[in-house]
Amino acid sequence: MGGGSARAFRVAVAGVGHLGRIHARIWNEHPEAELVAVVDSDASRAGALAEELGCRACADASELPDDLDGVSVVVSTAAHADVAVGLLERGIACLVEKPLASDLEQADRILAAAEAGGALLAVGHVERFQPGVRAVREMAIAPRFIESHRLAPFSFRSLDVGVVHDLMIHDLDLVLYLCGSEVVSMDAAGGAILTEREDLASVRLVFENGARASVTASRASLTPMRRMRMFSSEGYVSLDFQENYGLMVAKGPEFDRGREALRELDPASLAQQTDWITDEVLRVTELELGGEQRPLQAELDSFLRSVRDGAEVEVTGADGRRALELADRIVADIGAQTW
Repeated sequence: MGGGSARAFRVAVAGVGHLGRIHARIWNEHPEAELVAVVDSDASRAGALAEELGCRACADASELPDDLDGVSVVVSTAAHADVAVGLLERGIACLVEKPLASDLEQADRILAAAEAGGALLAVGHVERFQPGVRAVREMAIAPRFIESHRLAPFSFRSLDVGVVHDLMIHDLDLVLYLCGSEVVSMDAAGGAILTEREDLASVRLVFENGARASVTASRASLTPMRRMRMFSSEGYVSLDFQENYGLMVAKGPEFDRGREALRELDPASLAQQTDWITDEVLRVTELELGGEQRPLQAELDSFLRSVRDGAEVEVTGADGRRALELADRIVADIGAQTW
């Protein structure tokens, strides 16, 4: 577990359902971390995982020791504040899974606890750590229009929240992050299909800086899809998070001259100029999105660096609150409609 001469990063995981078990296994295999304990109200579930990973099992987060460096809070959304507030007030850094809380009042309790305890707070918006998103940020593209689709088959998980807080909130955080501006207006639609909450939602967002975004999410689809397209004066980027594939189209060195020349060509002649068009008139580039580190691994590693080395928190508590506030506005807009 721990490695090297530096003291291992002592960490626990609160909530070991489907996602929490993944957190626990990644921490257990991290060369710079020591998984101290797992916490779950289901004693048999916590005990079985603790025995498998060679750590302590706890029934409540209050049983965790004070000398922890951090905790992954992966309990149900409704319990985020109940678990995180006590840990943060004790000065223990927390990575709270998205959404930050079930409502803004609970989110503010979490932020206040972090401030009172002087503890670092990060939020688990894992899509920030997708290689494609990082590549777009490194290219300093300023999108003027973003279109995203996040569609998933019904999974029977996360039924305590609707699709906006379950799936769409990933992309709400991304568009807020990429556009770098506040939302000034919206037009949302959606409704319940398989549950008592909205299972389908679509929203058109207008930002203060003039950017627009169209965001759609569904948890009642037959075929999964996780795609985002961004358009700007610098070019066009398409990202497929499911396939980990990205493509960028931008103006090439021959764009101005080529645009004039192409107007004179007939379709047959155009078909013979494909290489010139894609290499010189336009610059079509496949983005290098490889690498062995998965987004969740990158997220946990970022949390470790922030706590131990003072690196900047990549998704702050304020970021998590902002995404939650926007999600709440969208759900309220949908709820005001007659489905």
